[in-house]
Amino acid sequence: MITPTTAIVLGTDHADMRRAVAVFNERMESAAGFSLPIRAGRAANNTIHLAINSRIQNDEGYKLTVSRNGIRIEAKTPQGAFYAMQTIRQLLPPQIESREKIANVRWAVPCVEIEDAPAFTYRGMHLDVCRHFFSKEDVMRYIDVLAYHKMNTFHWHLTEDQGWRIEIKKYPRLTSVGSRRGRQIIGVKDEGNTNRRWEWQLINHEGYFTQDDVREVLAYADKRFVTVIPEIEMPGHAVAALAAYPEFSCTGGPFVVEGLWGVLHDIFCTRDTVFQFLEDILTEVIELFPSQYIHIGGDEAPKRRWQRCHACQLKMQQEGLANEYELQSYFIKRIERFLNSKGRRLIGWDEIHEGGLAPDATVMAWRGQQHAVASARLGHDVIVTPNGYYYLDHYQADPAFEPYAICCFSPIEKVYNFNPIPAELTAAEAKHILGVQGNVWTEYIRTFDHAMYMAYPRAAAIAETGWTPLAKKDFEDFMNRLVQISKRYDAMGINYRRATIEEWKNR
Repeated sequence: MITPTTAIVLGTDHADMRRAVAVFNERMESAAGFSLPIRAGRAANNTIHLAINSRIQNDEGYKLTVSRNGIRIEAKTPQGAFYAMQTIRQLLPPQIESREKIANVRWAVPCVEIEDAPAFTYRGMHLDVCRHFFSKEDVMRYIDVLAYHKMNTFHWHLTEDQGWRIEIKKYPRLTSVGSRRGRQIIGVKDEGNTNRRWEWQLINHEGYFTQDDVREVLAYADKRFVTVIPEIEMPGHAVAALAAYPEFSCTGGPFVVEGLWGVLHDIFCTRDTVFQFLEDILTEVIELFPSQYIHIGGDEAPKRRWQRCHACQLKMQQEGLANEYELQSYFIKRIERFLNSKGRRLIGWDEIHEGGLAPDATVMAWRGQQHAVASARLGHDVIVTPNGYYYLDHYQADPAFEPYAICCFSPIEKVYNFNPIPAELTAAEAKHILGVQGNVWTEYIRTFDHAMYMAYPRAAAIAETGWTPLAKKDFEDFMNRLVQISKRYDAMGINYRRATIEEWKNR
């Protein structure tokens, strides 16, 4: 039983260990009305004792023992200790997730012994804040929930054709122009058997994160042991940037930021001045974000403008490039060299394969497992994020009864049962599969509540795949546990798809 007299005792007392218990203590303060004192020392009765144990093999692994006398945690790192504290949180009554004090609750933790560690080192969720902007408070809430599920990475999609969402002080027009649009597609209007057209809405949509906003989000994520990877799209998906600075395009513009979803033809030119522009941007991004990886997109870059651009064709001649695909490879490799010079690594969508993969690049395989296989066999690390399974903007139930979505059908069972390790890989090749990521693209997701409805509970299925070895996964057991987890979602105020739970209970 956790009471106001229970103490958190740190076998090793330093800032990271205190960080490992901070979120748990915040929950106790909010829901129970008291927080637990923290001190250095040895295990004793009525304490939660945390000790570093270097013999634990996995950096994020832990051992948790709950007895009548107290709770003991052993972990190799403070991050492992944090996940052990999350497990205690999950063992407490659901009311622990309340944002208000709840009276007459016994804060009891059942006696258990748990030895646990994740299956994959990368367990992430993505959020597109470009098609529709969400506040920093929304982003922090998103991070809080993914951390609750023991995910360790937030992929922040910050730039797109339809909106530039991060302040770059050297180029203020990126936000004063690139963050604003006046209309967007909201669906398809059916005017007969053969006549279907986009349905537009005139709407002023704008917003961006100041650099101070970014620092606040990063501090919030760091407290939860979540790494934030920023994505700055290039060479494609760049119209918002080109609307602000058309001189870095192939045509000179003009360009308009609007909610025309899909793949647009205008992309960054390959003149040297463009690379200086992009390096200036990335320099400010690197100064903000401590993550090892910087995501540069690299996907869906049409070659039409390059084919008709004198400067791009001249660049191809100068560099001895056979075609525009090799020009894209030149572009990506040049950006990678810059990132490497700053001590960072490049990550991009699997189109960065086109024309030849950058030497040290990590690949996000989204178009199918064949791209994960190709990258792993070349010795490149891979994050598996297939659009047929882990794109959570897809329908999760009968479209006739669901909010309008971009396409496709990815129910929770399909998400849960996906195996991220391609069968054709050898054991050595499979080690390059670092983990999994769920993606939430927001063309037709206009509110944060809607984003959470699309993400949960399917994101929980991805989280379990990231944490639990394939041999131990069981969909029926997962769904039965999800029924209980949903009570915690209710206490958190998450707008998850409740029908998923009700349909399972009533099957």
